[in-house]
Amino acid sequence: MRWDALFGDMEAQLASVDRLDLESEISERSRAEVAGVELADRLRGSMGLRVAVHLVSGAVFEGTLGHVGGESLLLNDHHHQVLVPFAAVSRYHGLGRLAVSEPSSVRRKLGLASALRALARDRADLAVVLVGGTQEAAVLSGVIDRVGRDYLDLALTRPGEARRAANVSQIASVPFSSLGALRSVRGTEGHQ
Repeated sequence: MRWDALFGDMEAQLASVDRLDLESEISERSRAEVAGVELADRLRGSMGLRVAVHLVSGAVFEGTLGHVGGESLLLNDHHHQVLVPFAAVSRYHGLGRLAVSEPSSVRRKLGLASALRALARDRADLAVVLVGGTQEAAVLSGVIDRVGRDYLDLALTRPGEARRAANVSQIASVPFSSLGALRSVRGTEGHQ
């Protein structure tokens, strides 16, 4: 009878060790899997969620995550859309735990310049938030005239004014590295 108890105890100890080994292996695989996840994949997995995006400049934008590109994201709220370059972000709040990789190699290659060219083509009236500086001094209003490889030319106008030669106070050339966010009126209601 004592032999049965001894073997039973040994089997229980082996099962416990096996269970601990399995749990350890699962934890290690989980850590390795998470280590391979990029932030853009987490952002894609949070599409449709309401998130807060904190910029390096201190500005904060909140909205529903509507698009995640190769170098930027798009937030939607009731009245505006905000394009935010990844490089301008200090932190995100409200991301889900799901990660989704970009299946399209074409979309992976589309960068910030592609989104900016679309805004230039649409003649969107924009508020451009620059990184650094004070909040009031770091916002420009206007319409993108053209987009280069690493900069854009912004025709400065008063907010809501159409981009006409008489309304342009000057042209500002803005390096992509200075862009914090670009906010436009949602839909076609802001286009003139």
